[in-house]
Amino acid sequence: MGTQADVDSAQGRAGHARTLAERLREALSGAPVVILGGARQVGKSTLAQDPSIGGGRRYLTLDHLPTLDRALRAPEALVAAGGRLTIDEVQRAPDLMIAVKHVVDRVKQDGQFLLTGSANLLLARTSGESLAGRARYLTLHPFTPRELRREPGSAPWGGALLSAPDAESAAGLLATTPSASPRAFDWRGHALRGGFPPAALAARDTDRIQWFEDYATTYLRRDLRELAQVDDLAGFGRLLRLAALRTGGLLNQSELGRDAGLARSTTMRWMSLIEASYLASLVPPWHSTRSKRLVRAPKLYPTDTGLALHLAGVHDADGLESLPRPGVWLEALVRNDLASWAETATPRPGLYHYRTSSGAEIDFLLEQGRRVLPIEVKSNASLRTEEARAIEAFCDEHGRQAPFGLVLHDGDELLPLTNRVLGVPLCSVL
Repeated sequence: MGTQADVDSAQGRAGHARTLAERLREALSGAPVVILGGARQVGKSTLAQDPSIGGGRRYLTLDHLPTLDRALRAPEALVAAGGRLTIDEVQRAPDLMIAVKHVVDRVKQDGQFLLTGSANLLLARTSGESLAGRARYLTLHPFTPRELRREPGSAPWGGALLSAPDAESAAGLLATTPSASPRAFDWRGHALRGGFPPAALAARDTDRIQWFEDYATTYLRRDLRELAQVDDLAGFGRLLRLAALRTGGLLNQSELGRDAGLARSTTMRWMSLIEASYLASLVPPWHSTRSKRLVRAPKLYPTDTGLALHLAGVHDADGLESLPRPGVWLEALVRNDLASWAETATPRPGLYHYRTSSGAEIDFLLEQGRRVLPIEVKSNASLRTEEARAIEAFCDEHGRQAPFGLVLHDGDELLPLTNRVLGVPLCSVL
């Protein structure tokens, strides 16, 4: 697998700014400790060392074995040298959190520590115990299509769109976004490449495929053993593959474990590890105070579509189209784009799915304050009025919260499907 230097070099040559950069700068100016999480090789080190963020800071990485040894043996001495400090992959030495707390309590200074890590649950547990009230948490997601096009600050999801009074106003806003002009959007290519910098920027498909292969091997052989004692790597690999194949579906851990030949308790523990490694995310169901019966199970999505498709044995567009539900991979792209934008918003919006016991469903509900934006995702290029039916019904029931909704599609026309539902081409939002 490529080294961090390879990632830095690739990103440096491409000059791809990150959507999260401004939010990270703000956090460092308002809190003594900022914890930046994200999967391995997602670009945390590059972002943390960006001159506008890491300039004037000492930088240490616990992937450097002598530094890791110091962090394990003498954490207080490591962090007490003074000045602003960035420590990469901090989950490898959990006691560092206590040492950081002691320093922060003695000398309170905004931006004193920037800590990055690739193990979410471990970071949350160790930092929550020692850094309560002192730390801000941010997550760096894989590249979005806009970041790859060098348009990192132009996502249309929030602000005016969420406060638009109706579909007509939303159409006017979307028509003036930087990417509003019709253009080809190859969502299948984006899904296959994913957003890990070395894969997304790879010059050849063979390089991308090899990188995913090496990433999966390194994850199984090294990262898992640091997170937990997993002695059945073959079983864990089966679970990873089956989870990838269930992209966009309701998570049923008993069924998943049965198909993988694992006990339910093992499946639950290992799925938590997959989430902790930022390789998968659960979209929870939206809950209403009304009496309608709603499905309560979360939906499962990969954090990176390219890696998940690789784990599922899919390496090209024909293989993607041969899957039982190819459109769920477009859903995953949209989910990841929404999650990346939500990380920059204040207050941070919630992302949910909606499904009733009678079968009505909406792919995503974006909720901020008292406003809800229903979003349905379609991989076809043309839309029919009936594809607005679920959103229309939701707006009927929750009209004050949700005055309109969007149906994203693979065509090139921004058009009203109904008075309250707007058909939006992918190129306007991704």
